[in-house]
Amino acid sequence: MRRDCFTEEHELFRAQVRRFVASEVVPKIPEWNARGMSDRETWRRAGEEGFLGPNAPEAYGGAGADFLYSAIVMEELAYARAHGLMVSLHSDICLPYIATFGNEEQKQKFLPGAIAGTTLLGICMTEPGTGSDLANVQTRAIRDGDHYVLNGAKTFISSGQIGDLFIVVAKTDPAADPPHKGISLIVVEAGTPGFVRGRKLDKLGLRGQDTSEIFFEDCRVPAANLLGKEGQGFRMLMEKLQQERLSIAVSSVASCRRALDDTVAYTKERRAFGQPIAAFQATQFKLAELATEVEVGQSFVDRLLVAHVRGDDVVKEVSMAKWWTTDLQKRLTADCLQLHGGYGFMLEYPISMDYADAAVQSIYAGTNEIMKVIIARRMGLG
Repeated sequence: MRRDCFTEEHELFRAQVRRFVASEVVPKIPEWNARGMSDRETWRRAGEEGFLGPNAPEAYGGAGADFLYSAIVMEELAYARAHGLMVSLHSDICLPYIATFGNEEQKQKFLPGAIAGTTLLGICMTEPGTGSDLANVQTRAIRDGDHYVLNGAKTFISSGQIGDLFIVVAKTDPAADPPHKGISLIVVEAGTPGFVRGRKLDKLGLRGQDTSEIFFEDCRVPAANLLGKEGQGFRMLMEKLQQERLSIAVSSVASCRRALDDTVAYTKERRAFGQPIAAFQATQFKLAELATEVEVGQSFVDRLLVAHVRGDDVVKEVSMAKWWTTDLQKRLTADCLQLHGGYGFMLEYPISMDYADAAVQSIYAGTNEIMKVIIARRMGLG
């Protein structure tokens, strides 16, 4: 079906992204997966081409375009299985915090490098003992003159090894009641004394993207690096989670489409009992069901993209999309692996990577259980 949310200009941009991904990204994916990290040159090239933060303000090097351009970058990277770049984290999760809540000095200092791909962004949110319970983060940022002194531990930090600039969720008022009123966001440069990169964690999936521990040991950060005002961090996080969860849904549907496309092609080639396995009714029924669900998911996500660009509050609906599309991705990749038979269990077949990569989708950016809590509350049930 034609996707009416994109204009001709959007599709011209998609063609540019697709050419870049084919020539400069896809050949590097095996290397990234082997060493567990992407390379800075590819990030720089993506910045040169205008693929990082395309909807960022023109004053800082962005194109000032709508979020649909970012969605196109996500879709093309996800379809290519180029998870190592994690561009959506950089461009559509981290960068907007600075663009929206930063003062002019902070924007001038941090945004141009992020848009150019020379400064790689990350967010230090999750802690070993908190998980989804953001209101109870234990990292402290205590004011000391013109600085904050940070102490604490973060884990599961995407781009933790390669990143240059991190938005840190910390308590500036540990005694605040309720606890979320003590949370603030502070921008920390990786070279700051007391900023310590921990282990690069060994993951089941997303092998090409580094995920790490990060520690703050009496890390003195200029007070000028505070985003907004003290105590506003939780509100900022809640405001931006709509886009984060929509981004995951966008990538999930694209990943589903790639796994399904490859499986359809495989079943047409693989023969059993004298005919292609695509000729068996059981195979046809399963693939027909999966294709239907992908189209349903795509239609819902496209509708949400339009609403998000329009500025609508669709927190409930993006929570629905996040849990439904990521659950679909897990089910679909499992079914597609099954249709590959024993070959699906072999790492040389990409479907095995799809299966492993899908596992985390229902966990990060708020578990799918949390998504259902949000939906229920928006329905007036709690």
